[in-house]
Amino acid sequence: NQGLGMEVRAPGSARGTSKRRIPVSQPGMADPHQLFDDTSSAQSRGYGAQRAPGDLSYPAASATPQAAFLADPVSNMAMAYGSSLAAQGKELVDKNIDRFIPVTKLKYYFAVDTMYVGRKLGLLFFPYLHQDWEVQYQQDTPVAPRFDVNAPDLYIPAMAFITYVLVAGLALGTQDRFSPDLLGLQASSALAWLTLEVLAILLSLYLVTVNTDLTTIDLVAFLGYKYVGMIGGVLMGLLFGKIGYYLVLGWCCVSIFVFMIRTLRLKILAEAAAEGVPVREARNQLRMYLTMAVAAAQPLLMYWLTFHLVR
Repeated sequence: NQGLGMEVRAPGSARGTSKRRIPVSQPGMADPHQLFDDTSSAQSRGYGAQRAPGDLSYPAASATPQAAFLADPVSNMAMAYGSSLAAQGKELVDKNIDRFIPVTKLKYYFAVDTMYVGRKLGLLFFPYLHQDWEVQYQQDTPVAPRFDVNAPDLYIPAMAFITYVLVAGLALGTQDRFSPDLLGLQASSALAWLTLEVLAILLSLYLVTVNTDLTTIDLVAFLGYKYVGMIGGVLMGLLFGKIGYYLVLGWCCVSIFVFMIRTLRLKILAEAAAEGVPVREARNQLRMYLTMAVAAAQPLLMYWLTFHLVR
């Protein structure tokens, strides 16, 4: 043998029998007639197998695409730039959102607790027993509603409005008149009247030239308290009929009238009282008439929005 083959003898054959040569490929040498390397042995070891030093078989699989993307400096720069843009956008929204929705002010009007809600409801039903109506201040800033029962809030008006719509649906259902369209009309009508009230008061304050700290949110809060009495009137009407409705609604109408008079006069007449303007002065009388008109409109709207719900 000259290194190109090996001698193989058949078992039991004689020594002089003809010989057959089987070629054996040496390491690192390929078949001259083979066009491509055979990689089937490397594939059988799996893609995750690591290549030994000097091994010319199928190379090990590379890292995952996500890891390769994160390892790219350009990708890291793009991610950092995107994060900075997101942070700048959030900061821009936080700065400009107060122009359209006063989030910081709304937090003040919802700063209530259970004790405040109970005391406020008692004040709405029995305003005759309350003596001190002044709003408390701390460093020229009104204290949160949970610390002062005289401070306006939006929690009770919002919950009262939603409850009023639900009670209206219950009243319509007991009379076999319920329909989603009619309930939606009831809710939109109440909301439209509230909006009209706010706009009318703001226009009146502008025409009378009243400089007051009464804001639009304050007006929404004060005007929304009438829904509490409306709920009581409709519920008593469902339980005891027309007599219960008129008795409870009448009490609530008188209570809300007194509540609005004692509350708004401190807001609308505060400037005149501070300047020492006499009550008989013409502009001051206009302010008093405006206060009484706003207070008198509450019982009328309470009856208008509830009389058709009780039969």
